[in-house]
Amino acid sequence: MITPVLPTYARIDLQFERGEGCWLVTTDGRRFLDFTAGIAVNVLGHANPYLAAALSEQATKLWHVSNLFRIPGAEKLADRLKAATFADTMFFTNSGAEALECAIKMARRYQYVSGHPEKNRIITFEGAFHGRTLATIAAGGNPKYLEGFGPDLPGFDQVPFGDLDAARAAVTPETAAILVEPVQGEGGVRVPPAGFLAGLRELCDENGLLLVLDEVQSGVGRTGRLFAHEWTGITPDIMSVAKGIGGGFPMGACLATEEAAKGMTVGTHGSTYGGNPLAMAVGNAVLDVVLEDDFLPRVNRVAGRFQQRLAELRDTHPAVIAEVRGQGLLLGIKAAVPAPELIAALREEGMLVPGAAENVIRLLPPLTVSEEEVGIAADKIEAACRRIEARLASDPVKGAAE
Repeated sequence: MITPVLPTYARIDLQFERGEGCWLVTTDGRRFLDFTAGIAVNVLGHANPYLAAALSEQATKLWHVSNLFRIPGAEKLADRLKAATFADTMFFTNSGAEALECAIKMARRYQYVSGHPEKNRIITFEGAFHGRTLATIAAGGNPKYLEGFGPDLPGFDQVPFGDLDAARAAVTPETAAILVEPVQGEGGVRVPPAGFLAGLRELCDENGLLLVLDEVQSGVGRTGRLFAHEWTGITPDIMSVAKGIGGGFPMGACLATEEAAKGMTVGTHGSTYGGNPLAMAVGNAVLDVVLEDDFLPRVNRVAGRFQQRLAELRDTHPAVIAEVRGQGLLLGIKAAVPAPELIAALREEGMLVPGAAENVIRLLPPLTVSEEEVGIAADKIEAACRRIEARLASDPVKGAAE
């Protein structure tokens, strides 16, 4: 018999009653160190009092009016993001997938109004994750997500991630844009080689293409800069953002230059809930904190300390940890045993982490995590490694990575 909630998730049998910063408390009183953070969403932790106050204050005034009318909070947030980024304009959404849908439409529309309607294909990269709509699963190209939902939406050409020559070879007279994550999260916490993003920027400029960045997971301070592409010195034409921008409240945004957005005129796109007053109040509150002078430097200090401890654990537990990856607080451990086994062992130690491709577990704490808490996390990872090593010693075949 089917469950009342559609069974599209293999849910872990944990129910949480409340959260406190980097910690979650179950209905039966158990405490877990949360390095999932709603999958890189709760950048300011659980039950952040500043965000709660902003949401509560707005909730007593106005929840929803639709985009038939001006929304002051949206205009304020747009002005602030414009000042802090490359963008001249933006469209607010309810999710990352919607932000990517907007970006895909914008890139194709740009070429159309520029007199190149034949330019409608987008180069994407193997291992990418852009969402679960028909367009975004086609852009990602993962057979697991495409199965049974055919025919696949046309218009996307996948090439290996990090391979600039392959991207160059994929450009045709029908190419409109290149879509890429600065760091692949779901794809295994993969950081591209140095010069890759700069090479894509140059390739786009040479061929009249738009560079579209998916910063849904890597953005809003996750890598130690407001957006991950800032580490490379390049700017995109279009960028999709979500997750951390709402601090846990569902929202996203598609940011663009004036030139890239020139085709998105009245009636070309819309959203009933996008940019609603509740989301905008929280989004502005998130920016209040993330844009403080000492916030991102502190993220980098804590991230550096955590990465140092992880490197030590890799050296001392090679039978469990094969590699440490990532940037800032978007980190991953490539496991030498099946990743689900390491995730389960960490859960036994009272720590929550999500998986990723390539047998990787992700470490995605709130950006407010303290040095003490990353130390606790490292201790729990070490305890989980010892737990697995003891199992391997008793049964070397069981738990070997595939």
